[in-house]
Amino acid sequence: MKPIVRFPTFRYLLSACALALSLQPVAQAAEAPPAEVHLDYAYYSPVSLVLKHFGFLEQALPQTKVSWVLSQGSNRSLEYLNSGGVDFASSASLAAVLSRANGSPIKSVYVYSRAEWTALVVRKDSPYKTVADLKGKKIAATKGTDPYLFTLRSLQQAGLSKDDVELVHLQHPDGRTALEKGDVDAWAGLDPHMAASQVQAGSRLLYRNTNFNSYGVVSVTDSYAKEHPQTIETVLSAYEKARDWAVKNPEELAKLLATESGLPLEVAKLQLSRTDLSSPQLTAKDVIASKAAAPILVSEELVRRGVNVDQVIDQLIDTGFKETVARQ
Repeated sequence: MKPIVRFPTFRYLLSACALALSLQPVAQAAEAPPAEVHLDYAYYSPVSLVLKHFGFLEQALPQTKVSWVLSQGSNRSLEYLNSGGVDFASSASLAAVLSRANGSPIKSVYVYSRAEWTALVVRKDSPYKTVADLKGKKIAATKGTDPYLFTLRSLQQAGLSKDDVELVHLQHPDGRTALEKGDVDAWAGLDPHMAASQVQAGSRLLYRNTNFNSYGVVSVTDSYAKEHPQTIETVLSAYEKARDWAVKNPEELAKLLATESGLPLEVAKLQLSRTDLSSPQLTAKDVIASKAAAPILVSEELVRRGVNVDQVIDQLIDTGFKETVARQ
């Protein structure tokens, strides 16, 4: 007698197909483009000026309204980010560290420049020769920005603390004005205002230290990173298109910066001469560099007591988008 062969029932076939499908990789659902994307632009971030000027992001997101806000400094940029005024914020990396350490849930996803954009500046006729000479003097600085942190590190290296000087908290343009009018003895400058003061008023850089300049980052909130990863990819691709144009067209970049900032072309060229646009990826080296500056945040009590700043930096710097940058 031949063995009886039982064919699978229709229900069994359906179950088998369902099981097979469940074992296959599930394609990630496409993210719907947001109705609006809000970004800041800044004179200290030349790439952002290119991005805005040429409309690269508007081209990449034709169904999305792209809005722009001018940031005068890292403190303003991060205020906009934390209040929901922008989705992408341009700031100094240490300012972003300070913001996260004090409770703002943000992530840095891109480097827009690595510039020597700050130094301690004095008037052309100033008698001061070293940082130590500033003991007991007035220094204008914008709290929560890279120039402010640069000032603290410079004072510390000279054997001083913020209590040994009078820090006058002014926004960057106002700090320049206060210096040139003689209302303060020194100013923690920021380009392009610093370059403008050098060219137009003959101001002198009292102290420079490239190692104390942190790099510029674009940051988003943690929630935005979770909800809109594909939008972030699109924005970074547009940033890369702008950066590529900036690197290939230095003369045109200087003219654009001069036009946008309302400053002479000579000032724009001076700023760009100390601006490196060649390394946009966030890497392990950036984590190490940020951690080297962490002690000043703790010693000067700029972060909440008990905060592990190294852990904050690990949470802040997101290298997960580096593939987007690398393949442009």
